Amino acid sequence: MKVMDFSHSVMPGLVTRREVLRWSALAGAVGLLGGCRRKGTDVPLKIGYLPITDATPLLIGHAQGFFQNEGLTVEKPVLMRGWAEISEAFLAGTFNVVHLLLPLPIYMRYSQKLKVKVVAWNHTNGSALTVAAKTKITSFSDLGGKQIAVPHWYSIHNIILQLGLRTAGLETVIQDRNAPLGPRQTNLFVMKPPDMPTALSNGSIDGYIVAEPFNAAGEVLTHASILRFTGDVFRNHPCCVVVMKEEMIEQNPEWSQKVLNGLVNAQKWVIGNMDQTAHILSKEGNGYLPLPEAIVNRAMTKYDQETYGRSGTGAVHHPEWHERRIGFEPYPYESATRKVVELLKETRVEGDSSFLKTLDPEQVVRDLVDYNMVRQAIEKAGGLPQFDDVDPKSPYTRTEQIEF
Repeated sequence: MKVMDFSHSVMPGLVTRREVLRWSALAGAVGLLGGCRRKGTDVPLKIGYLPITDATPLLIGHAQGFFQNEGLTVEKPVLMRGWAEISEAFLAGTFNVVHLLLPLPIYMRYSQKLKVKVVAWNHTNGSALTVAAKTKITSFSDLGGKQIAVPHWYSIHNIILQLGLRTAGLETVIQDRNAPLGPRQTNLFVMKPPDMPTALSNGSIDGYIVAEPFNAAGEVLTHASILRFTGDVFRNHPCCVVVMKEEMIEQNPEWSQKVLNGLVNAQKWVIGNMDQTAHILSKEGNGYLPLPEAIVNRAMTKYDQETYGRSGTGAVHHPEWHERRIGFEPYPYESATRKVVELLKETRVEGDSSFLKTLDPEQVVRDLVDYNMVRQAIEKAGGLPQFDDVDPKSPYTRTEQIEF
C-alpha cells in the first residue's frame, strides 16, 4: 500500500546530549535567554510551529487576523522540522512564541535552567494510540511483545502510554528493536511522526501514539485502527502549550498580553468553526499543514460513537465525558500541571532524567506557568465557560480524571 510521504516535515523526538549542548550554548549566547531588547507593542510576533493540529490556535490567530486585531505586527508562521529545531530557534530569538509539548518546558526550565514560561494551553486532547489492523490488538493488555513508537520521550504521549502499560501489568523497555522481547514487555522508541503511518503499513512497527493528523492519516491511508484516544484516558488533558521567554513577558507586558488576547479569541473562533478551520490549515486552504483537507477534517471532527464507541472500534470508553477529538481551552489548570509532573516522575525516558527525582510538582505549578495574562484575556473574551469542558460554577479549577 502506498502511503503519503510526509518526510519533509520531520519531527524527531529525542533530546540528545548534542541538542542539550546546543541549547546551553544558545542560552549563553543571548545572555540566559536575553535578546528581547526591543520593547513596546511594535515588536513583530514571530511564530514557530510543527505541522500538527496542536498548532491550530497560533495558525488561526494569524490566518483570521486575531493577532492583527490586537494591533500586533505578525510575520507568517514558520513551519519547523522537529521539536529540537523549534526549541533551538526559539532560544536563539528566531521566534518569540512557540507551541511545545508540555513536558518539554518542564525539561528546559528544571533540567537545563532555561527561563521559559508556559503562558496558556494551546489545545486539549488531539492524540491517539493507533495500531495496525493485522496485529489484532484490542486493549493495552495486547501490547505485550509489541513495538510501539512515540514522538518524544518528554511528551504526554509517552506518559499516557506508559501509564496504560503499567495498568495492564506490562513492563516498558527501551531497547533496540532487534533485541529479544518478552511477552509481557513492550518496547518503546522514538520515531518521526511523519514516518509512523508508513512504518505501520510495512509491518516494521505494531503501533504508534502521536498527535493528529497522523492518527487520521493512519486510518485513511493504511486502514489502521485507533485503539484509544488519549483524551478518553486522561480527560481533556493538556498536550501542546504556548511558551514565551520570561524576559519577554517582563520587558514587554503589554505586547505579551495582546498575544494572549489574540490566542484566546482564535481558540474561541475555532470551537464554532471546526470545518472551516480544517480547510484553512490544509493544503487546499492556506497550506499551513502539508495534508489534504479530508484528513485534517477527520483529525479535528470525527469522534462519533458509531465508529469509535463500544460497538465500534472501542477507542472511546467514556462518551459521558462529551469530549471533542481535539479540544480548545486556554486556561492552564494547576491540577493538570501537577498531575503531569507526578506522572512524568514515574515515566521512563532515554537519557539523563535525574532532575525528575527531586522535582516538586507544587514548585512547578507555582513557577512554570504565568496564569495572569491568559486569565485577563479569557475574561476580556467573555469568560472561560464558553470553552471546551469547563464547569461554569467553578471555571478556574477542575479535578483531573484518568480512567481506562
